[in-house]
Amino acid sequence: MISAFVNIWRVSELRDRILFTLFMVIIVRLGVHITIPGVDSTVLDNWAKNYGNNGQQGNPLTAMLTVFSGGALQQAGIFALGIMPYISASIMIQLMTAVVPKLSKLSREDGGRQKISQWTRYLALGIASVQGFFLVRTLTNANAMDGIMPGIGKFMETTPLVPNQDFGWYAISLLIIVCGTMLLMWIGDQMTERGIGNGTSIIIMVNIISSLPGALILTWKTFTQGADKNPFDPLKLVFMIAFLVFVIAAVIAITQGTRKILVQYAKRVVGKKQFGGQSQHMPLKVNYAGVMPIIFVSAIISLPVMLLQQSGIRGKWVDTLANAVGQGWLYYVLGALGIFFFSYFWVSTMFQPSQIAEDLKRNGGYIPGVRPGQPTASFLDYTMTRLTFAGAIFLTIIFFLPYGVSAMMKLPQGSPIIQFFGGTSLLILVGVVLDVMRQVETQLLQRHYDGFLRKGKLKGRYDRLAQSGNTASSTLLVYLGIIVSILGIAGAIVWFAN
Repeated sequence: MISAFVNIWRVSELRDRILFTLFMVIIVRLGVHITIPGVDSTVLDNWAKNYGNNGQQGNPLTAMLTVFSGGALQQAGIFALGIMPYISASIMIQLMTAVVPKLSKLSREDGGRQKISQWTRYLALGIASVQGFFLVRTLTNANAMDGIMPGIGKFMETTPLVPNQDFGWYAISLLIIVCGTMLLMWIGDQMTERGIGNGTSIIIMVNIISSLPGALILTWKTFTQGADKNPFDPLKLVFMIAFLVFVIAAVIAITQGTRKILVQYAKRVVGKKQFGGQSQHMPLKVNYAGVMPIIFVSAIISLPVMLLQQSGIRGKWVDTLANAVGQGWLYYVLGALGIFFFSYFWVSTMFQPSQIAEDLKRNGGYIPGVRPGQPTASFLDYTMTRLTFAGAIFLTIIFFLPYGVSAMMKLPQGSPIIQFFGGTSLLILVGVVLDVMRQVETQLLQRHYDGFLRKGKLKGRYDRLAQSGNTASSTLLVYLGIIVSILGIAGAIVWFAN
């Protein structure tokens, strides 16, 4: 594996793609810490000194939004919405493509994918505008901000977070937030074309990883301070580290797990050439839906509570509903039921056994022991249904893991410590890392270098081929390096000055 990392820098194209991706990641992280104009950053600093580092991140819904934005939500930064509007739009368009016949037909036509991608961006712009409007209103409401940043309300009583709350500030702030999301979309597209891996997924992964150092420091303080009173606390830390390694290994195993269906192709003679007569395997993934059910269900559950909190409606029933959905049993019960339902719904819309059976029949392929046509479609549907049940069980366990770890270790719900033990964060991290490793290994193997593993290769490394876009030129990389260096030096000077 060490030799594979050394060989990466010997391939100029691969090296340029990695450097371009790193420069874009640095720009994204710098944008997270740029506060929206008109927001008093001293209020945020005072809150961070008193409450921001004690692990109180509110409820799991707020913790998820904070993790996905990479801390920009708590910084009131220009990237406060993150890339989530584009993710939500992509999920909606994919579902509509599978359900609406016209969109399904358009996706199979020449140029149809480009048009659907354009509609996705328009929808993301609309979603970002709506979410940005509610976010701007939240910045001026102490009670709503308490839901995102517990404890900041008392600081806003003495010093408003937004001193000048006029129409001009609302309009400019909304424009900046929406433009920030659009800029992230553009950066993600550039990373996909000129970098390595999927740009949107890498942005989410980097935002998740950004909270890892703070979580590690908080974990160390939680289980080592006061060890004189309870000598078993350090043992809990050892147990958590071992359990985290086990969970990551299990997630990788299930994510890579497939059911291989043997497909035999009949021999055909065309002219003087003979085709077919070979056997291949059709891989059916155990976790076919991936992380989509957890993301979709979490968004649906959080939407009513967020709208009630940001609309200014107050009452005992609103607080009871917010506590039940945000921190109580109702959140996990609804989440488990929603994950099961949406896992089957996603597979039923995205996996088309009838079309696969027809394509096999047209190309002279068949599954041994199963007749072509409708019997093949029934067999694939039955097999995928059983795999989906196992995948739904797996996603439900991953969804419950943060709650179980927090209850077992007596940690507050929404603490950054437990975000890496399951849920959406862990699935995204594992998926993105595996995808990048597949693409890097493909580039190495194409140039006759060894991959990451000497015995055996990464499963599914040909699921996604290398990017077809041109790599960034050396001049562009030099300019990006200079810009990033200047921004980094300026940020360091401001930090030391403060």
